[in-house]
Amino acid sequence: MKNYSKPLTFITILFFLFGFITCLNDILIPHLKALFTLNFTQAMLVQVCFFSAYFFMSIPSGQFTSTQGYRYGIVTGLSVAAIGTLGFIPAANMHSYPLFLISLFVLASGITLLQVSVNPYVTLLGDPAKSAFRLNLVQAFNSVGTTLAPLFGSLLILESSDKIQAIEKPYFMLTAALAVTAIIFSQLKLPDVEDFTKSDLLKNEIAQDQSLKSYFNALKKFPHLKLGMLAIFLYVGAEVSIGSFLVSWLSDQQVAGLSEDQAGKYVSMYWGSAMLGRFIGSYLTAKYRPQFILKLSLISAIILLLVATISYTPIVSMWAIIAIGLFNSVQFPIIFSLSVSGMGKSTAYASGLLCTCIVGGALIPLLQGITADSFSLRWSYIVPLICYLYIFSVTDRIQKA
Repeated sequence: MKNYSKPLTFITILFFLFGFITCLNDILIPHLKALFTLNFTQAMLVQVCFFSAYFFMSIPSGQFTSTQGYRYGIVTGLSVAAIGTLGFIPAANMHSYPLFLISLFVLASGITLLQVSVNPYVTLLGDPAKSAFRLNLVQAFNSVGTTLAPLFGSLLILESSDKIQAIEKPYFMLTAALAVTAIIFSQLKLPDVEDFTKSDLLKNEIAQDQSLKSYFNALKKFPHLKLGMLAIFLYVGAEVSIGSFLVSWLSDQQVAGLSEDQAGKYVSMYWGSAMLGRFIGSYLTAKYRPQFILKLSLISAIILLLVATISYTPIVSMWAIIAIGLFNSVQFPIIFSLSVSGMGKSTAYASGLLCTCIVGGALIPLLQGITADSFSLRWSYIVPLICYLYIFSVTDRIQKA
């Protein structure tokens, strides 16, 4: 069996980058909320525009990747993301919230192409039985990015006295990082789709028919994929909701009463616990059934969310919600790997459909924002709670029989 450690090493850079960029939204939301005097629902349009790109662009991205190859998909995704981050500079200068939202959609379109290219690529780089282990391992480096982003954002965005320049500088730095990474990947020699079709790792080649009918046929042929799609939708929605409201939660006088820049630094602990959980999860999923690990993580997240919202003891509420990150960590890679299990040539189509459902990160936070504006921030956490409960109820049926 071939050694794919070198391409996996380079792939971890990508997971770091889109983890960093995605989590920076958690800092951007309270900053834009104050800058443009928004309510919770309006502020959540940041996540609506960012994560709706997964809905609109995932299937086109899957088609692009299958025809052009994984490496070209990665380079193009990085380039599109760089255009999106560059758009933040005129948006800040023009003091335009709509332009920020448009730039976020472009940025997320590039990240979507990266996700669609990279996730199935990782599942193919080695023993199929260890696909959940590999995806957990590289997702751990995604969590390194999500851990550092709140610290970076707190220092350069929330603590800055110049609210406009506070946005320009970090996003210009991101533009440069994305552009340099795109150039590096354009020069790397990575295994192509053809390499997999000639190896023993993949018996059935990636299908070349790119019509939408192929996606619907995959959905019809593998009924468990529907459950996997809904589970991805709800999981991403719950994770993004908790992260999006974390600064507001920690700065609430009934919880911790922190300033926004202090709260932003605690957000890194939430994502840091997710990083720790992914490293632990990589070990556990190599030894135990993924469904068992998924159920355990869901039960833990449910208990912690109930403790955080029911308790009126500040320190308990604060640390309980931060600890949820530890148990969120393994859910996406396990759900994804179970959902594409045994699909052979339909793997690319399934990946596109699953990534479409990351749109949950747009709709679930919006629903929580509406709930927070209509009732209270504390009551709004019933939204992610329902998400976790449903995923738990269908865990055993996600994988192909």
